[in-house]
Amino acid sequence: MSYKDKVISIKEALNLVKTDDMIVTGLGAAEAQLFMNNLHTIADRVKNVTVTNCLPTSNGEFLKPEYRNSFNVDGWFYSPSLRKAHLNGNIAFIPNHLHLAGAKRIFHVKPNIYIGSATMPDKHGYISLSVSNTYEKQMIDAADIVILEINPKYPRTFGDVEMHYSEVDYLVEADYEVPTIPDVPSSEKDLLIGKYIADMINDGDCIQLGIGGIPNAVAAFLKDKKDLGVHTEMMTSTMVDLVKLGVINGSKKTLHRGKIVCTFILGNKSLYEFVDDNPSVLVMDGKYVNDPYTYGKIDNMVSINTTLEIDLTGQCASESIGAVQFSGTGGQADTAIGAQNAQNGRSIMALYSTALVKNKETGEREEISKIVPMLKPGAIVSLSRNDVDFVVTEYGVAALRGTNTRTRVERLINIAHPDFREEIKKQAHEIGLIFDK
Repeated sequence: MSYKDKVISIKEALNLVKTDDMIVTGLGAAEAQLFMNNLHTIADRVKNVTVTNCLPTSNGEFLKPEYRNSFNVDGWFYSPSLRKAHLNGNIAFIPNHLHLAGAKRIFHVKPNIYIGSATMPDKHGYISLSVSNTYEKQMIDAADIVILEINPKYPRTFGDVEMHYSEVDYLVEADYEVPTIPDVPSSEKDLLIGKYIADMINDGDCIQLGIGGIPNAVAAFLKDKKDLGVHTEMMTSTMVDLVKLGVINGSKKTLHRGKIVCTFILGNKSLYEFVDDNPSVLVMDGKYVNDPYTYGKIDNMVSINTTLEIDLTGQCASESIGAVQFSGTGGQADTAIGAQNAQNGRSIMALYSTALVKNKETGEREEISKIVPMLKPGAIVSLSRNDVDFVVTEYGVAALRGTNTRTRVERLINIAHPDFREEIKKQAHEIGLIFDK
């Protein structure tokens, strides 16, 4: 069967959806934009269709409350669109470690349809899944029907993302831009934290870095380093800047030397231009890339993640505000645990010492400490205190590896905002975390 024989319209693709179907789409920019943005058009003929997604970049009409009887969403990682729609009652979070997200989902339920984005076929008939293979290949193998939106604007990447068009049931020709995320400027706090973290990174280290003001600030202070490598869940725009400066070359890596290894790509247009047809970048299966065992095989591995709140024993609530789901665990535990299994590996958790929140009684915004004696009621522990290594705020570094709870209390109070230290210490006494000798 020729390539053209597999091409269908988006309307024909949507006609394949039936009541009670389980649909999976790609992560982030690998999400099928045409399909998701038109899914609401079949609401009148289907019920209880479940879409499983991760860090969605689209904001499809089907997320609106009027469609909640037709569609459910199960998310591995919330983005703003899911946080907003969560109150509809048909959105639910899937607790997961990212390297097992696909396998565990398939154990629970078999997908009827996989729909994602991909490149156009090359002269040999091969397409690339382009910007993600976190779970996509696993779902393609498990799904009853596989549909790909092939798009000339998507970068052709390498790794284990290649497949022949004959392995796909249907192709939808698309022409939208690859979704981007804005470059977040670094604040004064970000820069202070970024400098502390950069000072903990040595020439020849291999790094895992995420997105946001703090990771961007870290990258800004790495410009004088040499021979850094990258093995990361997410490849970001700041990594490209460091490659162009000669900072990242992977020459000292003990696994995939000379290659940037990731499981998905999300950033600005320059990032997509850099990875296009670039054999130095490998986009590989998330169950391999993010496996803590894989990270453990990389000497001098440094994992850098952020958290929303931490208690005085080291428990990190990185994905919820109280009981309210904000994002997801993602690969935080994968990378933090894996890096500590590596020879000379380190795991770093970063956060601001305070946050501005609205007082429910007065309606006014007030500053609170993010280092607390106890997490907020219902808070989700994304990283166990057993797995926390170094913690960084704008006030310094707390080394927690191997320490007892008393030492942890002291060291975390020392990097809390000075205005809150005495009150935190007082509360630690009251709940029995520390005692006067």
